[in-house]
Amino acid sequence: MGAREAARLLKGVRAAALAGDRPPAEPRPEIAESWRRMLAGGVHPDRDTRSRMLSAAETEERRQLSPLRDLLPVLREGLLPSLDGALHIMVVADADGRLLWREGHTSILRKADRLGFAVGADWDEAVVGTNGVGTALVARRPVQVFSAEHFVSSHHDWTCAGAPVHDPRDGQLLGVIDVSGPLATMHPATLAWVSSVARLAERELRIRHLESLERLRSVAAPLLARQPGRALAVDSHGWTAAVTGLAPTDRIPLPKSFGPGRVWVPQLGDCLVEPLPGGWLLSVAQAPAGAPAAARVVLDLSRPQACLVTVYGASGSWSQELSPRHAELLFLLAESPRGRSAAELAGELFGDPTRTVTVRAEMSRVRRNLAGVLAHRPYRFAQDVEVELIRPGNPAALLPHSTAPAVIGARLGGAGPDGDPWGTSRP
Repeated sequence: MGAREAARLLKGVRAAALAGDRPPAEPRPEIAESWRRMLAGGVHPDRDTRSRMLSAAETEERRQLSPLRDLLPVLREGLLPSLDGALHIMVVADADGRLLWREGHTSILRKADRLGFAVGADWDEAVVGTNGVGTALVARRPVQVFSAEHFVSSHHDWTCAGAPVHDPRDGQLLGVIDVSGPLATMHPATLAWVSSVARLAERELRIRHLESLERLRSVAAPLLARQPGRALAVDSHGWTAAVTGLAPTDRIPLPKSFGPGRVWVPQLGDCLVEPLPGGWLLSVAQAPAGAPAAARVVLDLSRPQACLVTVYGASGSWSQELSPRHAELLFLLAESPRGRSAAELAGELFGDPTRTVTVRAEMSRVRRNLAGVLAHRPYRFAQDVEVELIRPGNPAALLPHSTAPAVIGARLGGAGPDGDPWGTSRP
């Protein structure tokens, strides 16, 4: 039937469901389930309730930390070329139902604004009723919601199709991609199209995961070659990159309280856990009790074009070249034994203590490769780690491309942010 005729029928179905009467047609199972949740949760069917919008800073922080951020090119390539920008809006929401990105023509965006379908808005099902974002999050499967299938009547002039995106490493729900538009834009194929793009995004995540395991393998291989007993390298989700002395296995379930040091791993027994870039080295009952997981870190800033961090542990050492921003952050932390808050680092990097969103996002990336070496709250090197800072012979050559006020001060004054004299290193 046509869109208008279908909308009239669905309004009758919804009215009967609200009144407890026999409907002229049965609602689709996923819609009926959602309506039951709305009735049980006390969502008003004719009142458009909205929660607090995220601030620009809160939205940007969620964007920076969202795994979906790196998938935006894939989503845009899969959806936008076939999207009528004047009639549809593409939305990407996180696992809480918060809208983080949206794209479409100005005219359709204005209509979406009147509906509250804006960046930073909360489209959790319990807040705004049955919809393509919130219901897909609850159902954990693709959902199309047409006209009066929306529980709240103010949404009846719209249709939407949303599909969840899961992390293939652990099945975690990352968020939802959604295509929405006015009633007349409904097409039965839209849901299959959006679902296909969601699967394409998950495939991209799977490829990147395999690439990260390959990078971890290249670092772990020389360390495993020197191991006298059983050991393996795993990523932060327990996926195996390389093994020695053990039968190969795809994944090792890691305990919740997992970190550097002596850890009991159910499948392996007592292990010494050491940090690696992007993962962990697990030595099974080989190192003596009390052996440190990462005894020493050397931050070499003596060569401006190749800043390097080297981590020494019980099983050997590994090195990684640093980006300019990460070299700045580690320099500030190496010179600050007591640690730094996000606001303090923002002031030292940008001269603006309010830029904590950028700092937290960058520190999150640094800690992915230096897990167990860096602590947070405040940000600092771990207590048991000896830190050696190698500076260039000429103070003016310290991180020459940096415009961070604290680095500039160190170049001119010959001291770090805590006033340490030039040329010292600290444990």
